[in-house]
Amino acid sequence: MFFELVYDKSLAQASYVIGCQASGIAAVIDPKRDVDTYLQIAKANNFKITHILETHIHADFLSGSRELAALTGAEMYLSDEGDENWKYEFPHNKIKHGDIIKLGNITFEVLHTPGHTPESVSFLLTDKPATTEPAMLFTGDFVFVGDVGRPDLLEQAAGLVGTQDIGAAQMYDSLQSFVQLQDYIQVWPGHGAGSACGKALGAVPMTTVGYEKIRNWALQMLDDKTAFSKELLADQPEPPKYFAMMKKLNKVDRKLLTEVPKIKNLSKAEFEEAKKKALKIIDTRTAEDYRNGFLKGTLSITNNNSFSTWMGWYLNYEEFFVLIAEENQIDDLTRKLMRIGLDNIHGFITPTQLAEFEGALESYTPIDKEAVKAKLEKGNVQVIDVRGVSEFKKGHIEGADNLFLGKLYQNLDKVSKDKPVIIHCQGGARAAIAYSVLKANGFDNIENYAGGWNDWTA
Repeated sequence: MFFELVYDKSLAQASYVIGCQASGIAAVIDPKRDVDTYLQIAKANNFKITHILETHIHADFLSGSRELAALTGAEMYLSDEGDENWKYEFPHNKIKHGDIIKLGNITFEVLHTPGHTPESVSFLLTDKPATTEPAMLFTGDFVFVGDVGRPDLLEQAAGLVGTQDIGAAQMYDSLQSFVQLQDYIQVWPGHGAGSACGKALGAVPMTTVGYEKIRNWALQMLDDKTAFSKELLADQPEPPKYFAMMKKLNKVDRKLLTEVPKIKNLSKAEFEEAKKKALKIIDTRTAEDYRNGFLKGTLSITNNNSFSTWMGWYLNYEEFFVLIAEENQIDDLTRKLMRIGLDNIHGFITPTQLAEFEGALESYTPIDKEAVKAKLEKGNVQVIDVRGVSEFKKGHIEGADNLFLGKLYQNLDKVSKDKPVIIHCQGGARAAIAYSVLKANGFDNIENYAGGWNDWTA
């Protein structure tokens, strides 16, 4: 058997390539949308990709199953569990609990594991030449390392009222079956630390059924369904706004993008035209580079592992936008954006072009802890904490207002225009985005406490 984990750090998302070396064929589980990665793996190992498996209708990324099928001719095997609201609306092989998918000498047994979503399935792998006993379980968003999938996304992100309590109850029942599996079975989840699909995901890429029985918080609460459900739903992170669109696009027929597009480098005239059309301009440089010289009205969203998530909060799927980035970063940025379906990149300019095109740029200097304390003692100041609600509950600067970064646009009326405003987050990254958002919306009374809660409590 051939096995390779493909891990996207930008969304903390795992996909898998499984091959039967005797047959020269391979399967991909939960592929990301820039599928050239899997084509390269298959070519390097002399495999033909013939099977594509999905664990559920994903909310956090745009699946590449259809792109991969279009390029390889592989068959898609997708869940037929759940009610009519959770059926894929394009041609595929429908799978249900107990079905066996054969890949040469390898088999995948389909296990219906609802909870995160109604149609969620896991794949139990057996490598027949080696043994008749199962070896691996691919759990998608069912069981993670140290955590289980959140059941509230359908309600919080997609607006399906009442589904989170049903999902929590289903998760409890699914876990009752999970603990009956053999302890030695390896568990390969769909996400790692940093994903918004759970609240306490571990950073280790895999685990075992036996280890999760002794260390996963959820498996310690399987004697009380009510207490389990309450704990599962408590203090989940805010689901990014784009999740609802992912649920839709992963379910319906849509336009395919079978290669990574090439993005145009804009001339000065083209950039000026983009500004006249009021296209959003995203500055992907570091927060430090941004504050040393920025164009007012641009949004500072640094190219790091959180780039996709914040872009999903601040852009919609109809508008075109411009990137400010070094040319050697454009391919990486384009991939991160296409993984969540943000394909409307109008073009890009480099930081050098920005300086040439704009001349004088604005700048600012963050304030430190002593300056914050002095302003608080003086009074007549608003402190805005842009962290998530659960973070704010654990501790915050006395008197601070909690306006979560992802929903800042909807709460601009809660930001004072009459007195000085100090913004902060945990360590500075989110506050840098918030500063640019507020500046772009006409707030010139903003100061950034870049040290944030980490510095305040040090």
